[in-house]
Order: sequence, then structure tokens, then C-alpha cells
Amino acid sequence: MNTVEIIFSPTGGTEKVAHIIGKQWSENPRIIDLTDPKTDFSACVMDQEDQVLVAMPSFGGRAPAVAIERLKQIAGNGAKCTLVCVYGNRAYEDTLVEMEDAAQTCGFRIVAAIAAVAQHSIIPQYAANRPDASDEKQLIQFARQIADRTEAVTCIPGNRPYKKAGGAGLVPKPSKDCVKCGVCAKNCPVQAIDPATLSADPKKCISCMRCVKQCSHEARKVNGAMVSIAALAIKKACSIRKGNELIL
Repeated sequence: MNTVEIIFSPTGGTEKVAHIIGKQWSENPRIIDLTDPKTDFSACVMDQEDQVLVAMPSFGGRAPAVAIERLKQIAGNGAKCTLVCVYGNRAYEDTLVEMEDAAQTCGFRIVAAIAAVAQHSIIPQYAANRPDASDEKQLIQFARQIADRTEAVTCIPGNRPYKKAGGAGLVPKPSKDCVKCGVCAKNCPVQAIDPATLSADPKKCISCMRCVKQCSHEARKVNGAMVSIAALAIKKACSIRKGNELIL
């Protein structure tokens, strides 16, 4: 039996959560990176005996469309699967049920689901420094509960039809500090950044903030006024620390 982590984590929060869980099952899991546009995901085939973890962030209460599209290309072959959605302390809404539908389409056998909190990728004052030590302890407990589970998950929270997906909204732009190194364009999960101008196509950009996170010169920015408006809009929902959830 192999442990496989299938992860879409543009800024690292989802990856951190996934590794905390997956490490309880194997020291050397196989990693499939759904942010890599060059990977042929149709060549990723699971064995029925594999233990698989599928982890994605929640973007406005939905799973990232590109992550779902890439996941659907993978052959699950009846492997048991735990779904993990990671959100920034507001709400995950229909993310898990959307992941459930995609995973079932692939042929995975879903035995558990987890909703976990990590630092908000756009508004970092929300869920700052999470997952923290308390989160890690709880996620480890979840992983141990799931390890030998074979029963199918009962009822994953969420709605069908899913809530309407929002647009990109906040599109990072290069600032005067940009040295044109091209790291942002090279690592964009949806190839939305022009390698020549380093400007992002707003029709392709998914506001994942990877380019902002990975720029060592802090030279990619989003509109500060729009971020402030967004922060105010979700302040009430994010004011109380939310816990991680295990669904069996």
C-alpha cells in the first residue's frame, strides 16, 4: 500500500495541512502537484490498495475549477480517499461536496473528509500562522482515526447545486520593484502571466496569490483598497477562531 497526496496548494497552506496528515500514514508519500500545468494527470493511476489524500483550498466556498479539472483526469481505481479542504477561517461552504463529486467521478472510494483552517492567502491577518501547534495536534488525531478506516463516508456537508463561483476579483500586478526574473510567470498554476510583460490576464487569473507569495522581491501587489474592502466584508465571519472538522 502506498500513500499518495494529491495537492493543489498555490501558497503553501494547503500543502502544510496535507503533509501533517499524510505523514501519519507514510514518511515518504508520493506527491502529485495539481498546480503544475505541465503534468499529464491522465498518466496518474492509483492502485486499489493505495491510501490517497486529496487536498485543495476553498476559494469563496468553492473548489478551484482548475484543480477539479485536473483531479478528474486521475484514475482512482477504487483506492480509498480522504478529502481535505483548507479555508481561511471564513467558511468552506460547497468545497467538500464539489471535491466529493469529482473524486467519485475518478473512481475513488471516499472514507473521510476534513475541513481545516490555514492562514488566509489574500488577507493574512485572518487565521494568521495557522495551522498552529493546536491545529497540528488535532489533524494528527484525525489522521490516526482515518488510517485503518474502510467504511464509506456518510454525509459530507454542502449543497448541490453548488453556490455560484466568484470571479478572480484581485489580480496581482508587477510593481516598480519588479526585476523581471520571471519566477511568477514560470510558477503560475494557470499560466496567466505573460513572460514578456509579467502582467496577468484577468480572464485566466484565479487570484491564488502564488505569484505574490513566491516573489522574493515583494514586487507583485494587489489593489490595497480592494483588499481592505474584502477584509471588512468578511471580518465578522472571521472574527471567531474556527476549528478543524472531521467527517466520517
